[in-house]
Amino acid sequence: MTRDEAFLQFLLRMGDNTLVLGHRVSEWCGHSPVLEEDIALANTALDLIGQTQFWLGLAGEVQGEGKSADDIAFLRDVWDFRNLLLVEMPNGDFGQTLMRQFLFDAWHSIQLGRLMKSSDDRVAAIAEKASKEVTYHLERSADTVVGLGDGTEESHCRMQEALDYLWPYVGEMFQADDVDAEMAAAGIAPDPASLRDEYDTLIGRILANATLTIPDSCFGHKGGRTGKMHTEHLGHLLTQMQWLQRAYPGANW
Repeated sequence: MTRDEAFLQFLLRMGDNTLVLGHRVSEWCGHSPVLEEDIALANTALDLIGQTQFWLGLAGEVQGEGKSADDIAFLRDVWDFRNLLLVEMPNGDFGQTLMRQFLFDAWHSIQLGRLMKSSDDRVAAIAEKASKEVTYHLERSADTVVGLGDGTEESHCRMQEALDYLWPYVGEMFQADDVDAEMAAAGIAPDPASLRDEYDTLIGRILANATLTIPDSCFGHKGGRTGKMHTEHLGHLLTQMQWLQRAYPGANW
């Protein structure tokens, strides 16, 4: 694998994470339990899609085939996606959505912090811009997790169930492969495993405040980052997200 090939895969991973999660979060628009949360989730989705534009735009530039961010987002099949399995999981109830958001935000904020020091100026610039938004995402999702976890008996039970359900998907964020090794050697991105201690400290503090118990399980799903395995949920998501460009190729406003 050449450095450019590894760089492309890295950019697809970053862009696909924000694209898929942004679409997932947008599904709450008009359906949230209160208006304030509806607006907050819509804004989060917009932030993530905006970040996708930068990551996939750079991916198209590196690929050198004249593809735009839209081409990469809407004209790939499910097995071409490189997102974490965590972000494609269904919204479930409101507690599950917020727990998924928190678990991702904690990783995302740490990752972007490291990428701001990237040897590639383009990556560092995207990370610096995205970090400002993700800092707010993490603050909000952490506060909500604490509020619901340490709230009523029902809200506590739902948040614990959400954590138990999503925890097996957390480990994939820290699994390294040849792409990560190449990016770390070039100083473009950190070794995923190097983020784990900081992540565990961060989520441990928040979940303790939420009176939630981290599952005692070493099992972890994987395959999303490499495209070797995705859940059935991603196929359904892409069917909704891509149908217009698939049905009317080249359609524009």
